[in-house]
Amino acid sequence: MGRAYEVRKASIQKTGAMKAKLYSTFAKEIYLAAKGNPELESNINLKRVVEKAKKQQVPSDIINRAIDKAKGNNGDDYKEVVYEGFGPGASTLIVNTLTDNVNRTVAFVREAFNKVHKSLGVSNSVSYNYDHLAIVSFSSEKEEEILDAIIEAGIDPVDFETVDNEITISVNPGDRNKLKDAIEKIIPDVDYEFDEVGMFAKDKVTLNEEDLETFNKLLTMLENIEDVTEVYHNVNLD
Repeated sequence: MGRAYEVRKASIQKTGAMKAKLYSTFAKEIYLAAKGNPELESNINLKRVVEKAKKQQVPSDIINRAIDKAKGNNGDDYKEVVYEGFGPGASTLIVNTLTDNVNRTVAFVREAFNKVHKSLGVSNSVSYNYDHLAIVSFSSEKEEEILDAIIEAGIDPVDFETVDNEITISVNPGDRNKLKDAIEKIIPDVDYEFDEVGMFAKDKVTLNEEDLETFNKLLTMLENIEDVTEVYHNVNLD
């Protein structure tokens, strides 16, 4: 199946995330985006993150507190740290985190792998099998008009797929804002079903029953770590 299927599935899975974890993650992302320039109208990245947070029904007071925190000098210093690891069978995982204490975070991530007798890898031990992409998905019947618009904007899409009027577009992360600007000129009130910059496996693997049980245990433990914002993997979970 194509990328659109994977995106629809991921979007459905995300709606089941715990609200507290979701709010905490967005608060950190908004804080990072607002550092240096907390003004929505002049900081396009901050504006996009806030729009995404509102779509996920993150309360306004959480959004505003994160922006206000970025305006001050309270000592908080979140860092984006990425870990790569090997799961059961031929599975691999990329774990994205936002943390103010790297030692704490790596200890929790390593503990999760150790509990299933698997291990973390070094940088690029896993990620070379993934594509770093910005992907958006939305419903529209204006496929040709949108494709023309993004080409006119100087964007070379990595993938452009339509299934039942749901358009899924993959581009290089640096083209994400230009892509959304082009789409929103045609559909000003576009409702993105999926909107993410992340790591997407080039090939998927299917695990046997025992390995899949172990993998799901590992995935759950990682997703329950407060500092973890996203876990990417190469496993078919159909």
